[in-house]
Amino acid sequence: MSDWLESGVTVEEIPEGTMRKVSLAGRRLLLVHAEGRVFACDEMCPHEEVSLALGCIQGRKIKCSLHGSRFDLESGRVLDEPADENLAVYPVRVEEGRILVQPD
Repeated sequence: MSDWLESGVTVEEIPEGTMRKVSLAGRRLLLVHAEGRVFACDEMCPHEEVSLALGCIQGRKIKCSLHGSRFDLESGRVLDEPADENLAVYPVRVEEGRILVQPD
């Protein structure tokens, strides 16, 4: 596994129920603050390469705005068609309010 990387974002900068796009280790990621936790996933939907930042958070799930596919933010598992590929998710930890991500 790779090192933990600073996202450059604090928990306070992502209010509950919101998202923030970041770029780490050459990847476009999305930080999602949902149900008291921060999750990190690929920004782009694996189905049609649309930014999931345009979608909506539903509990610990994220819904793509284009075709309505939903993904579990903890496991990345696809929950609804038409997507048939899981979403890449990454470990997150918070230290003194700073969000760190381990992008493989």
